[in-house]
Amino acid sequence: MLKLSPETRLEQRCDARAMGAVGREHKGYKPDEFVAYAFADPVIRGSQIKAPGGAIRSGGKWYRLSYVCETSPDGLDVKSFAYQLGTEVPRSEWDEHYLVPR
Repeated sequence: MLKLSPETRLEQRCDARAMGAVGREHKGYKPDEFVAYAFADPVIRGSQIKAPGGAIRSGGKWYRLSYVCETSPDGLDVKSFAYQLGTEVPRSEWDEHYLVPR
């Protein structure tokens, strides 16, 4: 992980936190993929990332997900994380938003 650029490391760490949180906190969800830029580009400022237009895949379906995450300066430890799981993304929108089938 330390070989990644600081921005990539920050995004990867926070994406992983999003998948873990959804898997733990939402019964029946088993996330296996996350796209932070599906509906809007993430915004990185220092050690904080806002991903307002992400999507997460679980059970072969995609769902909207947004998060705000802050890590330690090295991008390895998550200091704060808040997310909102949204509605299912219709299959007809997958290609347009870089969402791949399982």
